[in-house]
This record gives sequence, structure tokens and C-alpha cells, in this order.
Amino acid sequence: MAETVIRPANTDDGDAIGELWLALVAYHQALDPALPGAASGGQHRYVRRLLDRLEDRHTCVLVAELDGRVVGYALAMVADLMPDIFDQQASGFLADIYVEPDVRRLGIGRALIESLKAWFRERGVRHFDWHVAAQNHEGIAFWRAIGGQDVMLRMRAQIGEKHD
Repeated sequence: MAETVIRPANTDDGDAIGELWLALVAYHQALDPALPGAASGGQHRYVRRLLDRLEDRHTCVLVAELDGRVVGYALAMVADLMPDIFDQQASGFLADIYVEPDVRRLGIGRALIESLKAWFRERGVRHFDWHVAAQNHEGIAFWRAIGGQDVMLRMRAQIGEKHD
């Protein structure tokens, strides 16, 4: 069986991360067309912003390699929810995670999460949050299987046009 390597992303991973991000956005769009699609060239701007933060100690970008090929990635950061206003412990936020469909169920997602947990622990973070699309039943099952709990429900209402 092939070995999965979880490692910090580097500038050479930009193209692969851009393709994975496009797949992530397309996956969400297929689940729910109300979710935002990728703007033309959006993956290039996404990757540029991500690569600009590789040295930021409050940001973690990991890639998963299988047989030397990048097949997944995760982007997380330490969240600052206005400590001068809220009495809280340091928290983290998982912004993005994606694993190519053909290599799912091999433990790659779990390995990315375990590496993120270690990174968060090193920074004194005791919990992290994330968003998951309401229609992503497979994703919700994954998060519950690794101990995820419902904390808040994000909702949306359409405003519609004003009629005179």
C-alpha cells in the first residue's frame, strides 16, 4: 500500500493546491448551486494569498502526498474573536480541506486533521471550528466520526426584489 505523507505546503505546491481548490468549489456547487462558484482566475488569486501566508505562524497550510502526488490539502488559522470583547480560550478555524475523490477513505482526511490538531496544540489552541455545507452529508458524517459537534447553525434568507 502507498504511503501518505502530510507536510507543510511550499511554493512548489501552488498549482496542485489551485487545482484542488477548484475541485472543492465545484464539489460545493454540485451540492448546492446557491454556494459560490469560482471566479475566472480565482484559483490563481487564492493560491497567491495562500502562498503569501506560508511564513505566518498563525496560518497552517498542509498538503497530503500519496506516491509523491499532492492529493489533498488543508488551510487553517488561529482565530482572533476580539479578545478585548469576548472572554474565550484561543481557538482555531479550518478554512478549507479537500481530498481527491479517488483516494478518499484511505485515512488521508483524518491524517490532515491529526496534523492540524498537533499544529493547533503547539499554539495553545484547545478547539477549532469549521463550516460544512448543509447538503454535504458525506462531509457531515466524516466530521461527526472524528468528534465534531454541532455548535451553531448558519442560516440564510433570500431578500428578494422590492415591489411597489
